[in-house]
Amino acid sequence: MDFSSMSILLLVFLVSCLSMLYMRMCREKASLPPGPLPLPIIGTLWRMDLKNIAISLMELHKKYGDIYTIYQGHQPYVILCGYKAVKETLIDKAEEFSGRGTYPVFYNFTRGDGIAFSDGEKWKELRRFAISALRNFGMGKRSIEERITEEAQYLLHDLRKINGSPVNPIYCMSRTVSNIICSVVFGHRFKYTDEKFQNLVQFIQDNFKIMSTPWGALYNIYPDIMDYIPGPHKDIMKNFTYLADFVRERIEENRETLDHNCPRDYIDCFLIKMEQEKKNLSSFFNDNSLVMSTMILFFGGTETVSTTLRFGFLLIMKYPKVAEKLYKEIDAVIGPHRCPSYEDRTRMPYMQAFILEVLRFTNVIPLALPHKLTKATQIREYKFPKGTVFIPFLTSVHYDEREFKNPEQFDPCNFLDENGQFKKNEALMAFSAGKRICPGEILAMMELFIFFTIILQNFTLRSLVAPEKISTAPIGVGLGNVPPTYELCLIPR
Repeated sequence: MDFSSMSILLLVFLVSCLSMLYMRMCREKASLPPGPLPLPIIGTLWRMDLKNIAISLMELHKKYGDIYTIYQGHQPYVILCGYKAVKETLIDKAEEFSGRGTYPVFYNFTRGDGIAFSDGEKWKELRRFAISALRNFGMGKRSIEERITEEAQYLLHDLRKINGSPVNPIYCMSRTVSNIICSVVFGHRFKYTDEKFQNLVQFIQDNFKIMSTPWGALYNIYPDIMDYIPGPHKDIMKNFTYLADFVRERIEENRETLDHNCPRDYIDCFLIKMEQEKKNLSSFFNDNSLVMSTMILFFGGTETVSTTLRFGFLLIMKYPKVAEKLYKEIDAVIGPHRCPSYEDRTRMPYMQAFILEVLRFTNVIPLALPHKLTKATQIREYKFPKGTVFIPFLTSVHYDEREFKNPEQFDPCNFLDENGQFKKNEALMAFSAGKRICPGEILAMMELFIFFTIILQNFTLRSLVAPEKISTAPIGVGLGNVPPTYELCLIPR
């Protein structure tokens, strides 16, 4: 057989495979919620702006409603939009929606180990253990607050040395926030000048940024292909490998000095649990689960809070009237000398409202990680089989006009009543919702309150440009909303 004949046969074979795949997609689509027309190979990629996926999904939300379907390649994903749709699923049917859909930029490294990307009984046991261990090390208690306050003092010391000169807050805030989770998982903080610590934080920042670019989006859609294509996405696995190697070093150090009667950190607790389970051949507690769980705690505990702080500083400088109210409340409740405590929040409604509005408005995590049905379930008029994958679109929840007045505007009054007192709004889901809600929510809220309050207590934030020229538009929207790069001056009060 000559080359031309083989080429024709190969072409016929490929066309036949694509036709069969497309027919299967069409049959599948008929039983799913409406959505844009999927095409072979690219799915509904033709309707997506990979530089800002959230905008594309909001446009589809307006056209197709609260529940619609998109395709990443040949894989369908049901998008949940608005507070009611997310509540009906993640909260009202929490058990059914507790499965984890694959997310290649993480899954291809963790391989389903750890507390975020495992599934079934493995996930339940690892998560239950993690929450228990974190509580033992002060999560939500005064002991962790003392660690945050202590770290804040190190931060203030460094900021005072700058003496009001322009500074990029990404460097100081990321290391400060990271040290809080380090004290829990590794048992101690690092000096800001520690080169290895600086590298760890930098790799976390780099991965968060890459995952929020078109390269990260394409890797999630075509992981098998993108593994062979050069580009920034190749650094994701390199960075994760560096983080995992560091965690393994820490584990070995802990193992050599382990005292079963006095665990020092999360790693010690996990090692003790491994020894207790060593005769259980089906145990989920092993070295790889420890590495991946620790790494994900470290990653999540470093980036999201520091990103929220950087967005918050921008908003304080952009809206002087908001800043004035914050300063006034801090001066009235705390004064210039006493360190703020988390308990102060009960007398600081405007600061509480400001923090929640920053979380709502900036949407640091615009899309929750994929959820997978653990059993067949009916949602509204649709019947979904076990294994259907859903993506809660958190931006649509936070910008839901049925829940927030003028959601496109930044306004702390969204969380204040007519008397200026703090009020909750269940439509804020910055940490997701249901059984997969972020286990670090309480820690994050404590960090945000203490860091925002203590910085504003000690410094006036001054922008290098006029307030009306400050942009809060993210420079990348994918896994996260990445704030624009900027400098500010911190003038001692």
